[in-house]
Amino acid sequence: MNEIKAGIHGAIGLALSGGGVRAAAFHAGVLRYLAERRLLENIVHISSVSGGSLFTGMVFRYANYHWPSSDVYLKDILPRFRHILTTQSLQYSAIIRLALNPLNWRFMISRANVLAQTIQSLWNITGSLNMLEETPVWSINCTTGETGRRYRFKNGTMGDYEIGYTDITGFSLAKAMAISAAFPGGIGPLAVKTKEFHWEKRKEWNDPKPEPYQPPFGYLHLHDGGLYDNLGIEPMFDAGQQQLKNDNSLRSNINYLLVSDAGAPLARQTIPHPLNPFRFKRIVDIISEQSRALRVRAFINFLQKNPTYEAYVGIGTVAQSSIGKFAEGHEIIATELLKLTWLSANDAKRAAAYSTNLLKLSESIFDLLERHGYETTKWNVEMMSKI
Repeated sequence: MNEIKAGIHGAIGLALSGGGVRAAAFHAGVLRYLAERRLLENIVHISSVSGGSLFTGMVFRYANYHWPSSDVYLKDILPRFRHILTTQSLQYSAIIRLALNPLNWRFMISRANVLAQTIQSLWNITGSLNMLEETPVWSINCTTGETGRRYRFKNGTMGDYEIGYTDITGFSLAKAMAISAAFPGGIGPLAVKTKEFHWEKRKEWNDPKPEPYQPPFGYLHLHDGGLYDNLGIEPMFDAGQQQLKNDNSLRSNINYLLVSDAGAPLARQTIPHPLNPFRFKRIVDIISEQSRALRVRAFINFLQKNPTYEAYVGIGTVAQSSIGKFAEGHEIIATELLKLTWLSANDAKRAAAYSTNLLKLSESIFDLLERHGYETTKWNVEMMSKI
């Protein structure tokens, strides 16, 4: 345990991708591995998107809006999270709330408002963002429809670098989680009236102090963070410079970045007929896949050059074949790992193929996804860490 912990080099950054409840259950397994190694206490920055944001919000909620210790996560939070994902459906509850409450019909297009209500009532997330403790820093990532930039909630502020930033004291945590998961078409954006906030922005990138600023838009339409970056990696990794980012808001800069990617792989299929409305969705999926692939490639390139500074935990990878592939130079640990029992290739494929939604999971599917996240983290970290 101590050797592996040393290989992770202390301060950990954790990027949790989108992917609905599939991603949430997968990330739960990733955290189980870290918790068993007493490494949750080492996490200083969490960056999340969509399903990753829903999962992280629940972890904070079950720990009374604090980041839990490794023991608390294993003994209390993980079992409670498994229970709520296998007994309740955010998607079904939100549909009922939208259909049966006439006051919500005004949100027919911006259904993220209804999802926020559902998160608040069904999951009992009634707190505000300022209730979260300062460490670890949590970046909740969204996408600004007006600018196309990464819009984030972090350290008591929200905004993007073109719009500027504003204080969010009292802003609902459930709303921020819903915005991060507000996929276009399926859920729709949440609109924010800019005049209700006091914005500040630096005139130039390197100016030491921001100045008062009024965005040129009356409303901001905030969408799923996955439209911009479904990995949630940008706050901690500079793809252009090929290095981990420094962040003055952290108690210490991260020196180990773990990316948990539970995004759905692009299905190989015949493109729908030109008159089929799903043809447009297919085109959007292709564009999103290419954006994701470019980010993954940039990070993997950095990982290959710096294998002990980060890990990429991707859903759908097969443990046994992957261990064999990377065994050169790690023969001793590879031999030990191959003695263990791992999910089969078919099980890994089945986990990755589970659809992106916010429906209730069966216990068997949750356990499959959670175990896959745990196992994929285990072989990645232990194969690549200095042993």
